[in-house]
Order: sequence, then structure tokens, then C-alpha cells
Amino acid sequence: MLRHVPRRLVPLLGLYPALAACGVDEPVEQDPTTPARFQVRPGVEIATVSGAQAGQPLTLVDARGEPRITLLADSWGQAHFSYLGDELLTLDTSQGIKLPITRGTTLPPGGGYTIRDLTQSPPEASPPFAVLGVHDAPDTSAYEGQPLGGVHYGFTGVPSTEDLSEGFGYITVRDGVKLSVMVRFPDPVLWGSGPWPTVIEYSGYGTSRPEGPDPGSRIATLLGYATVGVNMRGTGCSGGVFDVFNPAQHADGYDVVEVVARQPWVLHGKPGMIGLSYSGISQLFVGRTAPPSLAAIAPLSVIADPWQMQWPGGIYNEGFTKQWLSERDAQAASGGQSWTDVRIAGGDTVCEEHQRLRQQNIDFEPFLHGFQYYPPSAADRSLPLLVPEIVVPVFLAGAWQDEQTGPLFAGMLDRFTGAPHAHFTMYNGRHPDGYSPLVITRWWEFLELNVAQRVPRMLPFIRALAGPELAKEFGVSGLGFEDDRYAEFGEGDYARALEFHRAEPRYRVLFESGAAGPAPGAPMARFEATWSEWPPPASTRSFYFGPGGGLLADPPSASGADAYVHDPDSGSTGFFGPRGYELMAPLWDIDWTRHPAERSLAYVTEPLAEDLTVVGPGWAELYFQAEVGDVHVEVTLTDVRPDGNEYLVQSGRLRLGHRKVDDARSDDLRVERTFSEDDFSPMPIGEWVPVKIPIAQFAHVFRAGSRLQVTVATPGRNHGTWKFESPDYGGATPRHRVGWGASRASRVYLPIVEGLPIAPGNPECPGLRGQPCRPYVATANSSG
Repeated sequence: MLRHVPRRLVPLLGLYPALAACGVDEPVEQDPTTPARFQVRPGVEIATVSGAQAGQPLTLVDARGEPRITLLADSWGQAHFSYLGDELLTLDTSQGIKLPITRGTTLPPGGGYTIRDLTQSPPEASPPFAVLGVHDAPDTSAYEGQPLGGVHYGFTGVPSTEDLSEGFGYITVRDGVKLSVMVRFPDPVLWGSGPWPTVIEYSGYGTSRPEGPDPGSRIATLLGYATVGVNMRGTGCSGGVFDVFNPAQHADGYDVVEVVARQPWVLHGKPGMIGLSYSGISQLFVGRTAPPSLAAIAPLSVIADPWQMQWPGGIYNEGFTKQWLSERDAQAASGGQSWTDVRIAGGDTVCEEHQRLRQQNIDFEPFLHGFQYYPPSAADRSLPLLVPEIVVPVFLAGAWQDEQTGPLFAGMLDRFTGAPHAHFTMYNGRHPDGYSPLVITRWWEFLELNVAQRVPRMLPFIRALAGPELAKEFGVSGLGFEDDRYAEFGEGDYARALEFHRAEPRYRVLFESGAAGPAPGAPMARFEATWSEWPPPASTRSFYFGPGGGLLADPPSASGADAYVHDPDSGSTGFFGPRGYELMAPLWDIDWTRHPAERSLAYVTEPLAEDLTVVGPGWAELYFQAEVGDVHVEVTLTDVRPDGNEYLVQSGRLRLGHRKVDDARSDDLRVERTFSEDDFSPMPIGEWVPVKIPIAQFAHVFRAGSRLQVTVATPGRNHGTWKFESPDYGGATPRHRVGWGASRASRVYLPIVEGLPIAPGNPECPGLRGQPCRPYVATANSSG
């Protein structure tokens, strides 16, 4: 049950009798009070109540004496405070929480808060307490006296004992919440009795599940590392309330690092962090808290800004992101992960007790769906703003066409300004490719040099074992680790090897993955390039829309326009075929459909006279005339080959109401927006308006004889798992016009890199990882 209550009406509900008697709108201190019989546990931007009566109204009162929100305690007498609206809310938490807040804030750090039951006279009140900030770390003594055991795993991945409880335990973080962990030790026959280099994998999945380690932990244990899998608060057997990338999770990660660092089996007393996707993203948030004992982080396949992941270009991602959030809601519920039931059935009373607080979990998918504009407090979770705070070595890898987390990570690659050294690897490809031969050798080298602090030496039989294992995972034989790049360095040459490692260029780009291996789609690249800055040095070139669907070197002297009709089916249409999303298949089953006639525009160059290598971000500037105020547009680049096939390259999209450019964060190639409500403005109907649509970063060679094509349409059809919410036009299909030439010279603007050692010949179709292809069919534009 939920009530949305303006502050001036609160006295009428009888919840604040003293205020009603005074006849005032503003809350006032209520004195005297009686001591609370419930308990309050404040944390990082949160506060949790236990020991209240079921249904008891608990009001958070700030230091000014102002009531901020009232929660009715659940059946266990619990209530969890984390978000505040701009109006006073009363929420019944007994059936979970569905927040109606679309404007508001998280719980601000600071002192003087109390929790009160204002229905009593005098009110029952907690002692004043302070809400912590993310950097409010406890004294280091809090990290002592938390011993963790472990289970040895053989080189085949089989544990040394059937009783895995020796490796399962809990870490207590700064607000008293206990996080479930699973510790695995490497094979003692190969790697000795310890201490071992140690890495932490931290997420809201089943990371601390005793059976079946996550991929990163499995690989690291095989390579001689102790691994610690940790479940975030509110997930698995961990205590606390789940949230999506909130500062409490960041601070928990800090505490985990410091507790793990003090274990006697951790080499050098400095663990690193590993993981792909969720456990990759979490490293960046933990890294920005700067744990003193953190050695390095190695995130793979990550996002950038969580809000923009849910609202790319200001358009709701009702495909992967909606599904992911819904799954997090389900898995964070009591019993949402089946392995916790096994733990509880086996007598884990701590895990059982933690499930009670799951009633306080927020239903995040609908909650976050309500934030169609960028909320100011979202900046606390925006990685492009936070990664400058990371002060340890970084290894990061990702795919331009990542079907799950997308390409926006590339926009923050030049913002790791605090890291003493960093190594970034980018490629065309897919979400799991961080553990492919494209990346895994350099990932291991990084860990050896920065966590193990030794010269990288791959054991011969590990190298031999890798081929069959990689073949099993990626469905292609003939894969393996790269050749030893440190063979010339002796065991005593660690300092020199580290110097060699740190001197390598920061940015490594792999081209045409999928076209170099023993079979089409194998995760191996045809060639690569490196740079010491990002985006790399490049010239820029405009390609102008023209008559007859031409894409020209210069704008036409005469002006004209083409028109297309909104495609209502586009947003819900992906490019996977009848077999669906096959995560690890070397070649996807593709059904990359075209927009129906008159529902898209296309502009294509003549065959290129020379190779054209594009690396980095770009944008399209459209002179746009709309029939409606709310318009969603996607611009897509494709490579039309001389053999008659067309390869998908990259896209960008925008809700045109967000067309105002944030000049302070934009530059010649990068176009940024605030996505704020203040900057949102519906399209003026019937007027020509220039709009810049950013095209996500990529690296691709358009070879001589190929043609570059640009399409403009309703978002959709060009993605695997991302789907897009369309405006509700009440069944109408508005017609949009795009101008070209003279004063309405629509164009695309791209960075061109010269002088790369490009592999000869076009990759076959299909073949490139993450990039569907199909027979090319020319689009006939409708004149506007």
C-alpha cells in the first residue's frame, strides 16, 4: 500500500497531531520524547530499523526537525530508509516497496537524524544518529579478527573436499551487515602452501555460491590465485537490502578488500579484483573508494553511466536492461537464488536470518523506469565522473558491439587520470569476449605483474590445457594463450618486466575479431593497433546527405528533403533469429530485418577509392522537421561490401527532446547531454531544427571498393538484446523530414585514422563477432 502525501496535508492524516494543533505546514520539533524500543542501524546513505512493531509508522526526521518519509514496518518489525521524495510519503513496506519517487534524492550523509513514531504522545524516538558518506571508513581495527578459511581446487577445477563449508563464511562491513563469501585456494601441488596472490570477485549474482565458481574465479584459481567470491548486500546469503550500484555497495567493497588483505594466505597483503559484467562494473565503484590495500583492478565488459544504460539517448531500454533489473529484483527476493535454500536447509542460520530483510527490497525496474530524466543524485553512480578517483593500476577490456552492456564504456577511457598506469583493450565482439584469447593472456600478465608481483611465466601444461578449455567455452578449436612475451626476463627481472609492462601504450584496439581464426566467428583478430592517447590522433571528415540517397564529400548546393514514417514495430525487434540469443555460439543465428518501405532513410557513398579506417566517436547532424513533439531517432552505420553483403558497424540514438548539447562536457567529436528535465524541450512542430546524434565509439575499416551507408529510422532492428520503448502516438504514424544541402546540410562526422597496417581483403560474411551481416538491398528514399 502506498500513499503520496503533500506535506501540508500530513496533519489531516492524524500522523502528526501536534502539527495539526499548531496549524502549521512546516514540521517542528516534538518534545519531550520517549526512548525508542526499536533499533536503528545507520549505514552509507541508508538507515535500517529493526525491532519495531509490525505496521508501526516510523518517520525519518532530519537534523532540522523536518519529517522526510514515513515507513510502516513490515511483519518482522523492519524498515529501510534509502530514498526521499520531494513530497512527504507514507509507504507500507509489508509487501515490498514500490517507490513512486520521480523527483528526490538518496539519503544525504550527515548527523542529527532520528527515527520517530509520531502517532504516539509523546513520540517514541531513537537517539540521534549519523548517516555515513561513502568515504567515511572505520578505524582499521574493524578489519582485524575476521579469519576466512578456504577450499583447495585442483588444476582440473575439482575441489579437494566435498565439504565446501570450509571455504564459506561472512565478512562484517562498517555498518554491521554481514556479506557472504566463498574462498578458494589454488592446487597446492602446483602452487605451494601459500601465501598466494589473491583476487576478489564481487557482484549480486551467485558469487559466493559454494558450488560452481564464476568464470573469472575459476580461471584465476587454475592460474595459481586464491579467489574470494563475495555477494553484495541484499543478495545470496548476504545481509542488508539490495540496491543498484548504490554507494553502500561501493563502501562494502572497500571493507571487503581490507578484511581480505589481512588474511595470512594473501600474498603481499594486497588483493586485486577481477570479473566480467556485473563483477567488472563493481570493481570500478570499489576502486573509486581507494582501499589502501587494493593492488589493482581488471574489469571486463562494463557499462559507464547506469542511467544511460537504462535510458540510452534518453530512450527506455525495454530489452536487456529491463530484463536485467527484473532479474535482480527476483534474485534479491527471499529464496530468489536456489543455492541459499540449500545453505539454509543445511543449518546456515545467518543466511536464514538475512532473508527476512528482503521484504524491504525496492522493486527497482518500475522504480527506475519512472526516472525519464537524469536525476541529480545519479551522478553518485556515474562511472565517467568517478573513475578519476581510482588510484591503482587498471586493466579494462570491452567490445564496441557488446550486446548486453553496450559501447558507452569507451567514452570514459581517457578519464582514468588517477591510475598510475592503465591498459585498455577494445575490439569488435561480444559480451563474454573478455575471457577469450583476445584478452585473457594480457589480463593474466597484468595480474602477474600487479598482484602477484612476479615475472609472468605460464606453466607448459596450463598452456596445453587452455586450448581444449577455450574450445569448449567458445565452440571453436585451435584457441589458446598468446606466446610468452616475457621469455627474455629472468625470475629476478621483475622490476625490468614491470617497467616494460608500464611502458606499453595504454590503448590497444583489435580489428576484425572473428575473421582470423580456424573458423568464422572464432575470437581472434586479424590485426591490431596501439595508441598512448584516446581518442587516437585522427583527421575528421564529413559525409553529407544528398539527393537520391547519396552520401557526398561536399554538401549539395541546392537544398531538399526526404521523409520517413515512424516504425512502431522497430523498437521491439532485435536481430536474433529463431534460435534466439546463443551467448557462446561462434556465429549467432541472425535475422537482421529491414525497416518496411518508407519507414527509414538511407544515404550511401560511391565505392571508396581507398581504405577508410574509423576509430573513436562520431556524430550525425540532422536537420529535422517533426510532426509531433516527442521523436526517437536512431542513426546506423553499415559497410556495404563489393560482394553484395552489408555489415552492421555501429549506431547512435536520441530522444530529440534531449537535443540540447552540454557544451562543458562536449568536444569536436563527443556530444554529451545532461538529459535533465530542465534541458528537455519537445520538438517544435513543423520547424527545421538541427540535431546532433552521437554515434557510439567503434573501430572499423571500410576498404577500398566498399561503401559507407548511413540510415535514419525509429530505434530498433539493429541490436541483439536491446529493445526500445516507442512514443505512444495513439495509433498514428507521424512522418518526419530530414533535410539535405545548402542551409540544411545533414551529415555524419567521423574520425579517420591513417597509416595502420591493415590486413588485406574483406572478412567473409558471416564472420565478424558482434556484427551481423546480410545481403545488401538499396533503400529508395521518399522525397520530403
